[in-house]
Amino acid sequence: MKILVITGDAGEAQEIYYAKFRLEEEGWQVHIAAPEKRAFLSVVHDFEPGFDTYVERPGYRVEADLGLAEVVAEQYDGLVLPGGRAPEYLRNRERAVAIVRHFLEADKPIAANCHGPLLILATGLARGRTMTSYPELELDLRANGAEFINREVVVDGSLVSVRGWPDNSPWMREFVRLLKARAR
Repeated sequence: MKILVITGDAGEAQEIYYAKFRLEEEGWQVHIAAPEKRAFLSVVHDFEPGFDTYVERPGYRVEADLGLAEVVAEQYDGLVLPGGRAPEYLRNRERAVAIVRHFLEADKPIAANCHGPLLILATGLARGRTMTSYPELELDLRANGAEFINREVVVDGSLVSVRGWPDNSPWMREFVRLLKARAR
């Protein structure tokens, strides 16, 4: 099985690497795609007592396996959309949105974490979907016709969404379950 991860500078390190390593444990091939094939810097978002929102710290350097222009979406069985700030600028990249649209239209499994659902919203295909995300995106999801549920994991057909890296375990548990069911 081949899985595509779309992220880039300021992608959430714990969501990128947790998904990559968990899916590779299954023996699956995982490719990380970014705007360009190069090393990029991930971030770590953390929660400090007394802060109204998360704080951001430098994460790990991540080597992209391919640039978005090189992605042939039809070759992949599943898509991972980590959060962090990367989805904020990727949603403005036509190629990134086209790849996500392919997975939605083909009803292939998608795992979206934290701010990753911004890429789903950018396709215009969120209406009628049920999702979760980082809770501060509730307004964005609802404005695009999706139902928001603040729960650790939400599965809506082929879409698995979670609120952030603290929900990584249920995120990959449900995504792996979907991929295995499709393979049968």
